[in-house]
Amino acid sequence: MSSLSAAFGLGGSDIDPALRETIFARFREKTGRMTSSTSTTTPSKHAFEARVADVKAPKSDINALILDYLMMEGYPMAAAKFSKEANLQPHREDPSIRARQEIQHAIHTGDIETAITALNELDPEILDKDPQLHFSLLRLQLVELIRQCNGGDINPALEFATKKLAPRAAMNTDFLKDLEKTMALLIFPHESLQPELAALLHSDLRRKTATQVNEAVLLRQTKRREAAIRHLVKMRAWAESSARTKKKDLPDRIELGLHGDDNDRRDGTHENGLEPMITT
Repeated sequence: MSSLSAAFGLGGSDIDPALRETIFARFREKTGRMTSSTSTTTPSKHAFEARVADVKAPKSDINALILDYLMMEGYPMAAAKFSKEANLQPHREDPSIRARQEIQHAIHTGDIETAITALNELDPEILDKDPQLHFSLLRLQLVELIRQCNGGDINPALEFATKKLAPRAAMNTDFLKDLEKTMALLIFPHESLQPELAALLHSDLRRKTATQVNEAVLLRQTKRREAAIRHLVKMRAWAESSARTKKKDLPDRIELGLHGDDNDRRDGTHENGLEPMITT
């Protein structure tokens, strides 16, 4: 009697031999599929991933990219600490880095008047030579005034729009459209705005404007708008897109590895007590 017959007690004479063989055949087929599907064989690594793993970037280059990012984005405390921990040349704090950080912080907190004053003190020609940036800051200041007077006295917002924005909008159709859209916030309840108008009250507008200001200052000071690592990330995205367009053999998904830190709070501060990282 076969081992299967013994295991299931199907060896008796009361079982038709043909039926018994059919049962055994189906059992073998089923267990064969189960064994195949539950295989624990480790999938082979894609050739591209293996090549990437073999590339070893010099630590000095990585450190230089990190320090450049911290300085360009305006984190002087973090730059000084990183220089010390990475055994780099002592970091000399540039006053303009601190100024850029304070300007961005003012914009992120909605204190646009302070940001404009600080920007003019840092470089009075920036806003004079960039009407678009100046209008963006003034419009954001108007949005903050409207936010404050929601359901209350709207005269401060009206007066500001009339004196500061209307003369500029009269000479530029794009400015006029933006101003009209912003003034609509005075008409409709803020809790039931259309997405296009609600976006004006979202914190993303502050972040976008802060980024524009930081880039304008950097362009004046360093002839660069952004940290080198941001440029490298853009080049990497372009290279992957080009390779896929040309049907190159790549993994279905290539992780970049830039994930947010779970310790970063929603208000932008970090629980380790270091200076807050400004999201740009």
